[in-house]
Amino acid sequence: MLRRPVLLVVAHGSRDPRHAATVHDLVRRVRAQRPGLRVETGFLDFNVPSVGAVLESLDAEGVRDVVALPLLLTRAFHAKADIPAVLAEAPPRLRIRQAEVLGPSPLLLAALERRLYEAGLTPADKPSTGVVLASAGSSDPEAIAVIADVAREWQHTGWCAVRPAFASASLPRTEQAVRELRELGCPRVAVAPYVLAPGRLPDRIARGAADADVLADVLGPSPEVARVLLERYDAAWTPSLQALGA
Repeated sequence: MLRRPVLLVVAHGSRDPRHAATVHDLVRRVRAQRPGLRVETGFLDFNVPSVGAVLESLDAEGVRDVVALPLLLTRAFHAKADIPAVLAEAPPRLRIRQAEVLGPSPLLLAALERRLYEAGLTPADKPSTGVVLASAGSSDPEAIAVIADVAREWQHTGWCAVRPAFASASLPRTEQAVRELRELGCPRVAVAPYVLAPGRLPDRIARGAADADVLADVLGPSPEVARVLLERYDAAWTPSLQALGA
């Protein structure tokens, strides 16, 4: 029987203690959804343990297979450069597969709607509600295009309108998108943070939502996000099984 690789969740890290707390809550939910799967957490910056320290520890234990999963919603600089660079410095005996980032995924749209409903909306409110899909922002054109695509796809599910917004690096800002939806004539405006954990940029999104009617919480440790993590893990692991004829 083949031993499943360890799942290493690679988080960005933050000086804000809410960030690491939310990451650990999400990892606990992943473990609950997949009993028996070993799940570890490493941070790129600010928090411990670092990704490198976790990989060194796994190697010392005799672990040989690891799936490194970026806790990111888009393929921007961290997924394309930072994480591969860290993984390249891992002990050579480790066989590491880097999984795909979490987004886009229908499950993430379901998580966004869950947060909006928890904030007070109902499915009946969709035709009269414009939504700001507020992300952290990126200087990577690919990441920006993905957010725009997610907004277009989400609008097709029945919302009055959905507009992307960014807390940094790109425009429009959250407050600008709120004004645009008002001018468009949406009777109600909601802001849905497309971010995984609290921190400086999510706080900026919240400030930009001051004139909105509804502000949802961050995605956090929602069950849908945990399911996406496991889907990405399985997709990274399955090809190696097929290669071995399993």
